[in-house]
Amino acid sequence: MTARMIMKLDVAERVDDATDVILVSLRHPRRPALPAWKAGAHIDVHLPDGRIRQYSLCGDPADRTRYRIAVKREMAGRGGSAWIHETLAVGDAVHCSAPRNNFALAPQAGRHLFIAGGIGVTPLAALAYEALQRGDAFELHLRARSRRHAPLLAELERAFAGHLHLHLDDEAPASLDDILAWFGVTADAHLYFCGPAGLNAAIAAAAERQSWAAERCHTEVFQPTLDENFKPEPFDITIASTGQTLRVPADRSALDILRANGFVMPSSCELGVCGACICGYRDGTVIHRDSVLSLADRQDKLTPCVSRARVGVTLEL
Repeated sequence: MTARMIMKLDVAERVDDATDVILVSLRHPRRPALPAWKAGAHIDVHLPDGRIRQYSLCGDPADRTRYRIAVKREMAGRGGSAWIHETLAVGDAVHCSAPRNNFALAPQAGRHLFIAGGIGVTPLAALAYEALQRGDAFELHLRARSRRHAPLLAELERAFAGHLHLHLDDEAPASLDDILAWFGVTADAHLYFCGPAGLNAAIAAAAERQSWAAERCHTEVFQPTLDENFKPEPFDITIASTGQTLRVPADRSALDILRANGFVMPSSCELGVCGACICGYRDGTVIHRDSVLSLADRQDKLTPCVSRARVGVTLEL
């Protein structure tokens, strides 16, 4: 896996949207078209102090003149959204990566059920644009505290009339089980969801109750997996191409050790949510602690920034 291209883009527009959400449009200072992207993709935004934050592209993938992101100010966050809200202005330059996609439409699906919680609607809006262009059947369900807390609402109502369903806390939102039951489980139906951790867990549980197969449920998160009871143990890495064995102490990541031994490894979030450092493995019992790999991908891929192994693992490097 190679590192992504980093571009210096200009802030072309900054618009207040929902409560505590701003829409930021980024354009190339010289080129009329940015690198193409597929619905569900995100970019890394590099902050001046070296921090990197991931934001989903929330516009129409057919529009290559700009990348647009929605940034919610997270009062309990790690400072990235606060900097963007307080500092970033039209005309400023921002370093951003080329898009990466861990959340694409299932190519074999003909029906799509999108369920978003608040700012989690950003990748789902792009997926809805693609579903509309494909001529697929879809529903987009947006849960929010109220209309003024619903990101992209005016655009969603305009673009997806007849497909959009609002579930507002200050009204009478439908239950997740009802939403899933109304849509119905069919052979070509896929479920996509994105929102706060509690909502994601509730949707996953409802989908299981409604007999949605795991391979037809897709989600994206930008928060690390939390497990207060997890206690990391040391393990060994064997490099398949050379036979070299490296020891990973309990207090360091596999990514750290690989870099310390001369391996050039791309990375971004180092929290297991962006997929930048994914690599293949050949054997071993892997303790997956990421939030990006599907069950199928976990059979032969891992994220060395957060995932570990029992005793040892052989990496395809």
